[in-house]
Amino acid sequence: MATSGSIKEEPNEAIDLEKRFIELCQTYTDGITDAIIQQEFPQCNANQRVTAINRLLSTGKVDLLKRGSSLVYKLKDPDAASQAKGGDNQEKLVYQIIKDASNKGIWIRDIRYKCNLLLTQVNKILKNLESKKLIKAVKSVAASKKKVYMLYNLEPDRTVTGGAWYSDQDFESEFVEVLNQQCFKYLEQKATLARENQIDPIAQRNAAFTSLSDVWKYISELGISKVQLSVDDIETIMDTLIYDGKVERSMTAGSGEASSKLYRAMKPLVPTTGLMRMPCGSCPVFDQCFEGGPVSPTNCVYMKEWLEI
Repeated sequence: MATSGSIKEEPNEAIDLEKRFIELCQTYTDGITDAIIQQEFPQCNANQRVTAINRLLSTGKVDLLKRGSSLVYKLKDPDAASQAKGGDNQEKLVYQIIKDASNKGIWIRDIRYKCNLLLTQVNKILKNLESKKLIKAVKSVAASKKKVYMLYNLEPDRTVTGGAWYSDQDFESEFVEVLNQQCFKYLEQKATLARENQIDPIAQRNAAFTSLSDVWKYISELGISKVQLSVDDIETIMDTLIYDGKVERSMTAGSGEASSKLYRAMKPLVPTTGLMRMPCGSCPVFDQCFEGGPVSPTNCVYMKEWLEI
């Protein structure tokens, strides 16, 4: 009777908010952030939103995932949940371990460590979960011979796939070089127009600068990439041009990190000599470069090009 009474006393507004929240999750199939929730429900205060979200999480209707540094709420797949429940306790344990790893995945060694099962048992469970399309194995660029496991409906993190610069675990050096050339070409065109339209040297210099978003729009409109490049991808390319001494970056006051960075093509007054001509001479991550490290001489693109000169 007490349970029945509590249901009757629950406000209709709260139930309506939960339904609208689920509808919003159905619209944003990749998940919704707190910013989207606040934008879609401006009339609700923080307590109302938190209460609705916590109820949906506790009833198993919504999952809370971590994507990068942000938390994302995603509608739980009822079919996947029911299939996982149909397995034994060991299968449920392995499924939960993989689920907790989110879109960065987890190696079989770590799965074994967390579930304390034999390798043969873990392999059998993983095979069973894959056959149910609950999980999938993804090759990681960090270790091409190893696979990481994640939920079937997740998009792998950039740290796993390597982002736009990798294809089937192979670094696309030619694609990166084309992007380098096109980005620099755009900045050179900007500098040429500045020299033609401005008389004052300072005005020429200022007019030659362009924002990161403008470079991104130019590259996007060229259509030279098979994948959708982000502003962060283009910033990575611009950083390589800065390290090459071809581009200068200037910081300006503004909202957001990307909007405060301006770039222009530049030519060095005198050619560099000696050690500075080597990639190692101007490498910003020289102290991190070693075999097996995040940067290695064996896979350094700049070193390979320098040796072929």
